[in-house]
Amino acid sequence: MITDIKSHILKTILYFFPLFLCSWVTFSQTGTVSGIVKNSDGELLNNVSVTYQKKGTTTDSKGYYTLEIPAQTDVILTFSHLTHDTQTKKINVVKGEKLNLNIILTAKVESIPEVEVISKRNEVEGITNVKVETIKNVPSANAGIEGTMKITALGITSSDELSTQYKVRGGNYDENLVYVNGIEIYRPFLVRSGQQEGLSFLNPDMTANVKFSSGGFQAKYGDKLSSVLDITYRKPDDFGITAELSLLGASMSIEGINKSKKTSAILGMRYRDNSLFVKSQDIETNYNPRFADIQALISHQFNAKWNVDFLTNFSINDYRYIPTARSTKFGTIQEPLELIVYYDGQENDRYQTSFGALNFQYLANENLTLDFTTSVFNTQEEEYFDIEAAYYLGTPSPDAGTEDYGESEFNEGIGSQLDHARNALDALIGNIEAKAHYFKDQNQFDFGVKFQKENIKDRLIEWQVIDSAGFSLRPPDHIPNLQPYEPYEGPLVPYQDVRATNDTDMQRISGFAQWNRKMEWRGHQIWTNIGIRAHQWQLEDYTGFIWSPRFQVALKPNWKDTDIIFRLSGGNYAQPPFYKELRNADGEVVPNVKAQQSYHVVLGSDLSFEMWKRPFKLVTEAYYKNLTDVNAYTLDNVRIRYAADNNAVAYAYGFDLRINGEFVPGTESWFNFGYLKTEENIDDRGYIARPSDQRLKFSLLFQDYVPSMPNLKMYLNLVYNTGVPGGSPTYADPYDFQLRLSDYKRADLGISYVFKDAQNKSNIRWTKSFKEFSIGGEIFNMFNMQNAITNTWVRDIYSKSMYGVKNYMTGRVFNIKVKMAF
Repeated sequence: MITDIKSHILKTILYFFPLFLCSWVTFSQTGTVSGIVKNSDGELLNNVSVTYQKKGTTTDSKGYYTLEIPAQTDVILTFSHLTHDTQTKKINVVKGEKLNLNIILTAKVESIPEVEVISKRNEVEGITNVKVETIKNVPSANAGIEGTMKITALGITSSDELSTQYKVRGGNYDENLVYVNGIEIYRPFLVRSGQQEGLSFLNPDMTANVKFSSGGFQAKYGDKLSSVLDITYRKPDDFGITAELSLLGASMSIEGINKSKKTSAILGMRYRDNSLFVKSQDIETNYNPRFADIQALISHQFNAKWNVDFLTNFSINDYRYIPTARSTKFGTIQEPLELIVYYDGQENDRYQTSFGALNFQYLANENLTLDFTTSVFNTQEEEYFDIEAAYYLGTPSPDAGTEDYGESEFNEGIGSQLDHARNALDALIGNIEAKAHYFKDQNQFDFGVKFQKENIKDRLIEWQVIDSAGFSLRPPDHIPNLQPYEPYEGPLVPYQDVRATNDTDMQRISGFAQWNRKMEWRGHQIWTNIGIRAHQWQLEDYTGFIWSPRFQVALKPNWKDTDIIFRLSGGNYAQPPFYKELRNADGEVVPNVKAQQSYHVVLGSDLSFEMWKRPFKLVTEAYYKNLTDVNAYTLDNVRIRYAADNNAVAYAYGFDLRINGEFVPGTESWFNFGYLKTEENIDDRGYIARPSDQRLKFSLLFQDYVPSMPNLKMYLNLVYNTGVPGGSPTYADPYDFQLRLSDYKRADLGISYVFKDAQNKSNIRWTKSFKEFSIGGEIFNMFNMQNAITNTWVRDIYSKSMYGVKNYMTGRVFNIKVKMAF
């Protein structure tokens, strides 16, 4: 019997040994893939199914997964979740390799027995999120992210279609934060007009996600008064090339990832020429701009815990401007006037910027993530011009039917003006920052500290000589000229003369801490965020310090038939002075300028609903700002000059409304309305409108297609803004000049035909080499509306009169563009 048992055991061993050996060999020929799964808003996703063939796992409460897979063979991983679109990845690991693979899933709306589940993070934080594809298709004179946000985001206003800068709820251009992959981005300092700006830093071809907050944002964002634009560049998972050609320029992006899936890179190149727009203005010019940039994002995954990103940018904006003549009619029907100007001279400007940032991410464990970032920004700017203008101010002949009808008789004033500048600036800004993100149950804690050093060398030489009717105009505080009754023996001096040389070194240290929590109370969902920022800066012997507490509370009631979120946010938002705020009108740096303060509260709601069986969203926000230690400024086009004296207080309040959804099935359109009132009180002289007081805003972005030909698409952009204060002449009291510019009205139309894309396959032979191909046309300022951006103040010594002549923006312009992807 014992012999039979031994024989049975031996047979069993012999039978199972080959299976054991095969299993051991298979086990030894494996690798491990692990990582974190998030949604497009950055939220960690649990219960995501990660499978290949019939094996798999699921993510835990922190979105983390790990899975053993065969080595040296192509494996297709499938990531699926109940409320998100399924995603697949093909990978190949070597023996013993530990591959880190982080995944972002796109949310979908799916009905689950009377319950609709979708990510609400953006609504909770008051964030506007716009699809990147929409941004690429919107017709705009300065196409890109900022141009689209001016139409779709709450609270944004702008009256310069060539500028990428914008004002938010009564603020100015310098009060807005911009981030790319969590790194703060800076703009050129010396730009005077939109046509000088050229290209924005933000490249839509490299962008994965766009978030914008018009106020009440969290403490993790920096120290500005008005808004934050948070951009995430994408990390490619395959090789691809995209390109766009048009009459206004060209762009190209190249992206790819290596075989091990550890290193990826995306490269973007752009060229821009605004000649068509500038030549549509009422000033005849020889205009030769050159705006070009190149950007790259390189990412490498060392292992399951360490990841590094390198972001770099280099741009050159060359602006060559030679005006020749100008003719502008203005005035009223009863008193028409015409200004004719003949120019001599030119303007040569150059803005060269370089930027580099290195970011390390360390996944310490499932609960703790650390970020370390260092960046350097350098801008070298030159603004050189000598332009002489001889002007004639007269009255057009009203006699219809005569040869002289419309011709001007120059009986109001004759004069000339010479403008000279030799301005140069070299700014170097370097910083290092550390952040920590800790997750525990339903709580999230975020911390950060940042050290920054700034060195700015600035030479400012500007003067202006004005001659009218043979007399040289001197500054108001100069020796009076009583000719011809008394001889004038004083020196001849320019009407304006600003000369300064500055070399400033500033150090800053700032930090923040904030706490997020999601909870339920009697079936209602509640989100809370409480945070605080601190910022200390030092310039020469002056040291400034501010605290900035902030909060957000959101409530989603458990109402059966209504999907709505109510939110309340606010705090004390402070803006320590940057270099531009430190420099007064005479070009001198004032070290003891204080931080401007804004006590800010925002009350809003987000209602998601269906209309015509299609999804829509209605967003409303009311806000109030009480500003102290205000640094008053004047605005000329996009150039801001500060008083560098915290001698004003101000307020702003208003209401914004937006409805967006599928007015046409399968496309998303946006309608915005905004009301704003903002005033300031300088030196206790009483309240007057601030330069950004644009009372009403209407904007519409409408997308459509031909039902019988869905590949033929249309994009319509309509904007109406009421006029802003028109500014005041040099040396004049702004309290005496509160007239407004005319209302801003504009319509841009884009039409394109898609031959091939991800949704539309093509059997045309020549399209086989393309992944995407489309061709279209654009009409900017379709109705050729005359929109004024500033006033030119014409002085006449003889009559002692001063005329404000509007400087008009661009006229109607046609463009053709071709887009392709390989």
